Amino acid sequence: MSESNKKRPYKPKRKAITRPVGEMIPGLTKRALGKYGFGQVSLITDWHRVVGERLAQFSQPLKLQFQRGQRMGGVLHIRVTGAMALELQHMEPLLIDRINTYFGYGAVASIRLKQVGSLQAIRKKAPDTARKREKSLKLDDDQKKAIEDQLSHVENPEMRELLQRLGESVARRNLATKSS
Repeated sequence: MSESNKKRPYKPKRKAITRPVGEMIPGLTKRALGKYGFGQVSLITDWHRVVGERLAQFSQPLKLQFQRGQRMGGVLHIRVTGAMALELQHMEPLLIDRINTYFGYGAVASIRLKQVGSLQAIRKKAPDTARKREKSLKLDDDQKKAIEDQLSHVENPEMRELLQRLGESVARRNLATKSS
């Protein structure tokens, strides 16, 4: 029998399967954030927990640089508003300690600050009146339960909590636009 006549093994066609967005986030963000030294998106998403709400309003991590072949003793670059740069500079030892505690090892040895005029360009916030109106809207138990049911398959409790808050925020925003 010639090689062209040999039967090839049957390979079923790939079927498109819908997957929850929560499962895809690490794969989608790993490459983009990896080039900035962030092995995980968690430092960015948990920045307010690491440095506190007050400092997180005026700062944002940009990239984490390590020497070639190293994953310890890196330099964390932080974007900060002009007024807070001096305060963050004085708090550097405390910030490094908090960040390394968050990672669980000595990932950061020093911090470099990049001053910007305002973080408003980075974080396009809704006007305060619209934001207050959204927060004043309450979701009923059925809406909260529907969001929880959609996230029941997410194993990571931190990711489930973040997605829960995101879902509730989107639902409140939808209520706000319908009511106006």
